[in-house]
Amino acid sequence: MPTLAFTTLTDLAAQIRSGQISPVAVTRHMLDRIAQHDPTLHAYVTVMREQALAQAAQAEAEIVHGQYRGPLHGVPLALKDLCFTHDAVTTCGSHMLANWQPDHDGTVVRKLKQAGAIIIGKTHLTEFALRWHHPYRPAPCNVWDAARWPGVSSSGSGVAAAAGLCYGAIGTDTGGSIRFPAAANGIVGLKPTYGRVSRAGVFPLAASLDHIGPLTRSVADAAAILQAIAGADALDPSASHLPIDDYVAACGRPIAGLRIGIDQSFAGDDAEVAHGVQPRISAAIKAAVRVLAQQGAHIVMVNVPEPDPIATQKAWMTLTGADALVAHADFYPARANEYGPFRELLDGAARQSAADYAHAHALREDFTCRFNHLFEQIDVLLCPTMPTTAPLMDANGLALMQTGYVRTRYTYPINFSRNPTLSQPCGFDDEGLPISLQWIGRHFDEATLCQVGHAYEQATAWHSQVAAAMAARYA
Repeated sequence: MPTLAFTTLTDLAAQIRSGQISPVAVTRHMLDRIAQHDPTLHAYVTVMREQALAQAAQAEAEIVHGQYRGPLHGVPLALKDLCFTHDAVTTCGSHMLANWQPDHDGTVVRKLKQAGAIIIGKTHLTEFALRWHHPYRPAPCNVWDAARWPGVSSSGSGVAAAAGLCYGAIGTDTGGSIRFPAAANGIVGLKPTYGRVSRAGVFPLAASLDHIGPLTRSVADAAAILQAIAGADALDPSASHLPIDDYVAACGRPIAGLRIGIDQSFAGDDAEVAHGVQPRISAAIKAAVRVLAQQGAHIVMVNVPEPDPIATQKAWMTLTGADALVAHADFYPARANEYGPFRELLDGAARQSAADYAHAHALREDFTCRFNHLFEQIDVLLCPTMPTTAPLMDANGLALMQTGYVRTRYTYPINFSRNPTLSQPCGFDDEGLPISLQWIGRHFDEATLCQVGHAYEQATAWHSQVAAAMAARYA
């Protein structure tokens, strides 16, 4: 049974469909594992035991009677606890909303249930999805080393997926919060294009920057979850009506002829000196390039148009703060004293001027325009997810590493430009911590990210080595 927990979602789905294992048995196994391991990992805020068992029994009956809905049917998944659930509290990582229970499910939750997924629980996050954990409960623990940073706001989802406490989890990404926990915990994180997944019924951090997507243990698993949650939604005007690709089928396509962009100053030897990229990470990126070239991909040298990193960080905080003020209008400033550290963002945003916002917006638009010209030459861009492996944390759970703009160099700008990204493991550093690479694609081309990410995964053993290490650690 310990190996069952680290079976991929897609392999588990085949076993459920064939009747080799039942949704009820799988759900009970996951609940037992959460009871065993989560007291030290702190991935979950709420475990939805009774609801999950009822959903599993329904899924089992449907499958037995030939009403199979697809690869998520009967599979236990977790939700970041800012996804609205009508049958469980939605805390948003805050003490203020510790007892708040919405009267409806968010669109992502509704779509997962329609696909037959079992919602097993709600995962812990930073207060209202910024960088600080509210001190009312312990932060999630990095699955490799409790002294290391577990990623930022979607850390509970990343820890739960990595430790075999679910088969995939929903995260959100405003400045890296799908990619950081994926990188820190050695799993896959897929940040779709802005608008590919509805934000309705997900409490926003910054409405103009938020992306919603899966954290999983394989690229095909992420593709299967995206397949279920993508699409237009009348409740979210920003949700795109563009057709949805077959992301699962894309995972089987060869990559011969695909154009892979690489910028030496952005991801190679030059980046080690100029931007603090660890040598082992640069080496892992180079090795990935060789793997792809051996499969027939064309490697294209490009120049990534980078904005000034300090200006980028300032612009991100300005835009995020302005959006957050709108999202928190019902609470701030009337209930300002009930916030934890998140209040710092709101107080700072309240002091901003219209000119501050205009300058930040202009930087975002300028970068977006210049960055997307790259995709006239290439199909995907390859770079690190982070310049280092998971850093040590301070007593408040914040990452101890150079400056914030170093850590966010590969994330903030891609929230500005709203491109899709896929992060996945690509090696280990000298301390045995996972290294992560990031694919960046053109708007609404998640299929190509799944294609290249799956091909790389199948040509290497990193994801299986991660799973084996986690199975040994969290048996």
